[in-house]
Amino acid sequence: MKPTDIFNALTLALIAAGFGACSDEVIKDDPSADGKDLPEWFYAGGELGTTLLSTSNAFEQPAPAIERQGLYQSFKNGEALFEKPFMTNQEGVRNGLGPVYIRTSCLHCHPNYGHGARVPEGAFNTNEIGNGCLLVVYDPDTEGYVSWLAGMPQSHAVAPFKAPVDESKIKVRWINAVDDWNNTLPDGETYELQYPEVTMPEDAIYVVGQGYTLPGRYAVKLESTIGVYGTGLLDAITEEDILAQYRREEADGLMQNGLNPAFYSNGAWTGLYVNSLQGDGTGFVRRFTYALSRGPLQDAAGANAIWNITNVTRSDRRYHYLDAAGTYALYSSKDPDVQAGFEKYIGRIDPMKKHPAYWNGTMEERIYAYLTDRNLDEEMTDEEYTDFMVWHRGLAVPAVRDVDDPDVVRGKELFAEIGCDYCHRPSWTTGPDNVVDPNKFFKGNELPRYPYQKIWPYTDMVQHKLHMASDIRGGWCRTTPLWGRGLHRKVTGSPTADRLHDCRARTALEAIMWHGFSPESDARYSVEKFRALPKADRDAVIKFVDAI
Repeated sequence: MKPTDIFNALTLALIAAGFGACSDEVIKDDPSADGKDLPEWFYAGGELGTTLLSTSNAFEQPAPAIERQGLYQSFKNGEALFEKPFMTNQEGVRNGLGPVYIRTSCLHCHPNYGHGARVPEGAFNTNEIGNGCLLVVYDPDTEGYVSWLAGMPQSHAVAPFKAPVDESKIKVRWINAVDDWNNTLPDGETYELQYPEVTMPEDAIYVVGQGYTLPGRYAVKLESTIGVYGTGLLDAITEEDILAQYRREEADGLMQNGLNPAFYSNGAWTGLYVNSLQGDGTGFVRRFTYALSRGPLQDAAGANAIWNITNVTRSDRRYHYLDAAGTYALYSSKDPDVQAGFEKYIGRIDPMKKHPAYWNGTMEERIYAYLTDRNLDEEMTDEEYTDFMVWHRGLAVPAVRDVDDPDVVRGKELFAEIGCDYCHRPSWTTGPDNVVDPNKFFKGNELPRYPYQKIWPYTDMVQHKLHMASDIRGGWCRTTPLWGRGLHRKVTGSPTADRLHDCRARTALEAIMWHGFSPESDARYSVEKFRALPKADRDAVIKFVDAI
C-alpha cells in the first residue's frame, strides 16, 4: 500500500469514527469518499503535513507528523502560548509583557492563524484581533528602517513607561489607483485597485515629544503578517534545492528585474542569514518574510516575534526589544513621569533586588540600566518556548478544495499556460529535514519533521519586483505561498480576500491585476496573457487560485 493510500484510509477512518461528525468540517464533496483517485496536488502539505478540514479553524490543525511523532500535548501547550494574551505580572504562564510592546498576543496579528486582515480607513487600531498589519517606518531616501524606532514599532507600554508611538494619531487612508488599462479588461469587465496611505505626524513619536530631533525624513507603510501554517514544510526544503531554483531563474533570464543582488549573484549567495549574537555566525539560506530577512524557521519570524511582539524575555533573548539608536531608553530615563512611577514598577519586576543597577544611582541611571540590561530575568521558560516552536513547526496545510471541479482543473492548466507557475512554483519535495537553528537553541529532535514530502505551496522562495503603486519597502518581495489563501475569508471572517503584502487586494482578481500594474513588473507578461483570456477562463484561473 502506498503512503498516500495509508493516509487516505487513516483520514477516512477518523472521519467515520466521529472526528468529523459535522459534514462541513471536512473537504466538501471529497472525491475519495466515492472511491475516486485523488490527484497528488490535493495533498498540499504532503502525507505528513495536510489536514482535510476546510472550516474556520482550518489553519489551526496539527499536521499528521505531530501525532505520529508523539508531540500532540506539546503542540497544544504551544497553541495556548500563541492564542492567549500575555500579562504584566511576573509569575505564571504568559507573564512578562512589556515594558513596551506591539501586541499582547500572537492571535491579534494572525486571526485564526492566518495572515492579517485589511486595515479599515481611519485611526490605526491594534487593540482588536485582526489588524495584522505592522507599521514600516523607513527613510525614503535609503529605503532602510529608521534607527529611532524599533524595526517593528511599538505602540503600547506598561506604566509608567510610554508608548514609542501614539497609534491614535496614525491615520490610514485608502487611495484609488488606475492602471495602464484604465482598470478595464478587454471584454469590458472592470475592477478597482486601492492601496493604503499612512500618515504619522511627528507629535505621535514619543522621543520627539521629549526633545529628540529626528535626523532626517521618514515615511510609513503597512506590511501584513504572513500566514504561519505550513512554515515547517517550507523549512524542510533543502538549501541545495533553493540554490538550484535561483540558478535556474538566473539562467532563464525571464525576470526583467533580475534577482536581488543583495542575496544572490552569478550562481552564488552574496548575503546569507547569519545570527552572530546567539549563534556561531554560520550562514543560512534566506527563506522567510517578504524581505527574506530570516533563514531557518527556528530563528525566523515566529521565533523572533514571540519575543519582540510582547517583549517577553527567554534564555536566548535576555534583553528588551527597543530601537537600534537607543533613543527610547535615553529619553525614557529622563522623563519625569517615568521617574515618578519607576520605584513602584521596578519593585514588582525585581522584588528581591537581584539587580543592583536597578536600585543604585540616580533615578535616570536606574531606569536606563533596566531598559538596556542584557541580562534580564527569563520570563518564558525553555520548555514553553520549545512547545511554542513545536506548535509553529507543526501546523498543517489545508488540502486543496474542489479538485474534481472541471473549472478548477481548467484553471490549474491555464495558471501554467500563462506563466503564473514560474514564480508561483507549484511543488517542491522536502529533503531529510535535518532541523537547524542559527540561534543554537534547538537540537532538532524535539521538533516535528517532514522528510521527503511532495508539497504544493506555489512559491519559488525567491524575491521579485512588481513595481506596484506605493510598493513594498525596497521593492523586492518574496513570492507569497498561495496554499490555503482561498480560505482567508472563512477563517478570519473578513469580508474581503485581503491579498498581497498590505492586504490591498480585496479579491483574487485585484491581486492578479496589481501584478501587472507597471510595465516594469516581473509578472507583466503573465497578466497580459490573463487579460487576453475569455471571461470563463479568467474565472477558472481565479477559482483555482481560491481552491488551493
